[in-house]
Amino acid sequence: MANILRYHPADDAFDDLVRGYFMRPLRFDAAQPAQIKIDVSEDDKAYSVAAEIPGVKKEDIKVSIESNQVAISAEIKNEKTVGEGHKQLRSERYYGQVSRAFSLAQDVDEAGAEAKYQDGVLQLKLPKRAAARSKHLEIK
Repeated sequence: MANILRYHPADDAFDDLVRGYFMRPLRFDAAQPAQIKIDVSEDDKAYSVAAEIPGVKKEDIKVSIESNQVAISAEIKNEKTVGEGHKQLRSERYYGQVSRAFSLAQDVDEAGAEAKYQDGVLQLKLPKRAAARSKHLEIK
């Protein structure tokens, strides 16, 4: 049976008053750090990863693979777009280091891994390492 509670308007008003008190206020003067958004899919033989990293040159992207751990990092550089005699009124773009790391269910064969970067999307093809099969010993 459901519990029945009494309605107290003063309690609700107090909750509404202090609900956002301990939260950080919004700031619009500094750009927020960019995030690498990823999609991961798999089939029987490999994992496929699509990572959005817009505005980065492929030379500034690093991917490291260690067993089932994958780490993607990139350096977003500040390109001067304001010409001589102009002043910048607002800049919301983020410049700096971004990274993303995640684990996969199965180890990756690092030697067969492939990466391609086009139109701001990094495509990774990560072949699965053959699982070590256990060997049963015959007792003599």
